[in-house]
Amino acid sequence: MKGLVIRSTGSWYDVRDEEAQIWRCRLRGKFKFQDLKVTNPVAVGDRVFWEIEDESLQTGIINDIEPRANYIARKSVQKSAHSHLLAANVDQAIIVATLTFPRTSLGFIDRLLVVAESFRIPSAIIFNKQDLFDEETKEYQDYLINLYRGLGYTCFTTSSVTGEGVESFRELLSGKISVLSGHSGVGKSTLVNAIAPHLNLRTNEVSTFANKGVHTTTFAEMFELAPSTFIIDSPGIKELGLSEIEEEEISHYFPEMRDLLNECRFNNCLHIDEPKCAVKDAVEAGTIAMSRYESYLSMVGGQDNRK
Repeated sequence: MKGLVIRSTGSWYDVRDEEAQIWRCRLRGKFKFQDLKVTNPVAVGDRVFWEIEDESLQTGIINDIEPRANYIARKSVQKSAHSHLLAANVDQAIIVATLTFPRTSLGFIDRLLVVAESFRIPSAIIFNKQDLFDEETKEYQDYLINLYRGLGYTCFTTSSVTGEGVESFRELLSGKISVLSGHSGVGKSTLVNAIAPHLNLRTNEVSTFANKGVHTTTFAEMFELAPSTFIIDSPGIKELGLSEIEEEEISHYFPEMRDLLNECRFNNCLHIDEPKCAVKDAVEAGTIAMSRYESYLSMVGGQDNRK
């Protein structure tokens, strides 16, 4: 039978069957010997083949995994040579940001965009909490929206207080599997509850929305908002590092830099202090935003700009 993995708790996986029933499943041993070096062979979002083990207990055994369209992974904390899968078969990554209470840094946004680009996953940015902004903040936000839209990213504004953008948020998610990310307190839970009140997600402003008050969990979980519409919350998403990306590759995941890669004098140009660098020329000319270039420099330098 076919199923969809909606939750991972280590050795057990919650699998949703084609009738929307949930079964607790474990793996056949052979998974531990597959080539991909991962600490968890199955991820939330995986489509699997499984069989019933005990109908009364609603348990099953996963026999195989369908080929993945994509996946998101990070370095394993326990095994340095291995990765930890956070999610698979993702249609889009959505960053929920706000310019106030708490302010989301551009470094955090740019880092998540680079990670999503590296896994070939389309991204969108939602600027939330519009009801709290003054005119000056809104002007700056308009500048950022124009900047990121110009790079090809979907952007719009929301407020769960006034209802602004809530329908746009619903439409963005409709029919897709989306990974939602953002700092604690930016309003992810409240936005999701506005379009799917049946989930009744906790809106504790100091914890990520799927953690349900537990800060140490590393278990990802998928929630069904509507038929064929799912969101994934993985506590590890917002801590994603760039350790999997070589420093000379980072510029490939900035669309505005990628367009200029063949125009630098050196094909291994890092766009820092090399002569005849097309990227530096574009920054000086204002066609590449200084904030984006500063994010790039911090990533190449290995600095943590996610705060």
